Amino acid sequence: MAESISPLAGMPVTAAMLVNVPRLVTSYFARAPDPSIASQRVSFGTSGHRGSAFMLSFNEGHILAISQAVCLYRKKAEIDGPLFLGMDTHALSESAFVSTLEVLAANGVETIIDEHGGYTPTPVISHAILTNNRNRKTGLADGIVISPSHNPPDEGGFKYNATNGGPADIDVTGWIERTANEILVKNLIDVRRIPYERARKAPCVHPHDYISLYVNDLKNVVDMDAIRSANVRIGIDPLGGAAVHYWEPIIERYKIAASVVNDAVDPTFRFMTADWDGKIRMDCSSPYAMARLIAVRDKFDIAFANDTDADRHGIVCPSKELMNPNEYLAAAISYLCGNRPGWRHDSGIGKTVVSSGMIDRVVANLCGIGQVRRVMPAQNTNKQKTLILGDHQRPFGPTTQINSDEVRRDAILKKFEARDGVCHGCGHFSAQRRINAPLILSPTSEAA
Repeated sequence: MAESISPLAGMPVTAAMLVNVPRLVTSYFARAPDPSIASQRVSFGTSGHRGSAFMLSFNEGHILAISQAVCLYRKKAEIDGPLFLGMDTHALSESAFVSTLEVLAANGVETIIDEHGGYTPTPVISHAILTNNRNRKTGLADGIVISPSHNPPDEGGFKYNATNGGPADIDVTGWIERTANEILVKNLIDVRRIPYERARKAPCVHPHDYISLYVNDLKNVVDMDAIRSANVRIGIDPLGGAAVHYWEPIIERYKIAASVVNDAVDPTFRFMTADWDGKIRMDCSSPYAMARLIAVRDKFDIAFANDTDADRHGIVCPSKELMNPNEYLAAAISYLCGNRPGWRHDSGIGKTVVSSGMIDRVVANLCGIGQVRRVMPAQNTNKQKTLILGDHQRPFGPTTQINSDEVRRDAILKKFEARDGVCHGCGHFSAQRRINAPLILSPTSEAA
């Protein structure tokens, strides 16, 4: 692996590495995919459809077809509540947002968009869905997040979130994928669409204050009082992503001693350092992409970053630089299960095959003191986990090495299978100051 590391890794990006945004957007609108070519068809992976307009894998035709397929799926599944729509800061996200809204409005879907035309992180869409759906059996909401996550600046992404708040399961995405490709084959003749200006003013499109509702509810998941009272110095880098306008309201609302080290939004992401392969990638788990935050770690007690749709987080410590994510997950499980009196003691910890065995040892210790009962069986993919959060049997469920699910402090389900980098960043600060020690476990420690 060391031989494959680019000499540009961790270095400031150069002008030659920046994407040509006007050319990229032109490619999105002007070029049409050929569905007879496999690489140009709609393809839903574990995190939705992704691609680049330059490669004819993320163009307007794809988004029109997928959006229409989502409308048809909602009708088939009898989902008649609002659809929460959000986007991140990638160059293609704004263009795809326009295409999506034109289709949703033409189909009469009650669509909720940011009141200021701003960016909306993935966990905020999940929060909005679950807030709407709590204690409901009808009028259930779902959502769309337009984001390729931490992928390079020339890429775009489209994710469909189901009524459980998280990424739709493979049976749903498979149906949407097949239907969208059928629409592409028929040259989009089945797409219902109205011009963007009409769509914005359509009776079914509603502005929404995503920021205030999410920020005000954060205290029900994270002990923000513990962070404020400890006066811990926090550094935050949104990496130019969708969370950029959320952190200042969080800092102001909870009076925490935090500062945003970079609030720039630039679709070229020229402020990044190159990832391991010399590409620009907003990967908060990469020490190369996180080089700027690591360089200023001594200015803070703790610092962290989110990727562009804020469903991931990376923690930087003065002593450890970029923290091992599995160590954080194990420590977070130990802390949360011991400091959430509202959680049931017969609960289990959800675990996937990509999560560390360290979690098993932590849970074995918790079982020994009666705080949880078991580790739930590992599953093969993030979308095939044990589906039992609804009865509070699983208070914490790591989904990848740097993401996890949590239940609120009052034991009401916060979110299902939707990863929240904002909550986990705050959660680390809270836990660290509650126990008055850094939340770092080594693989050889007894606690691990």
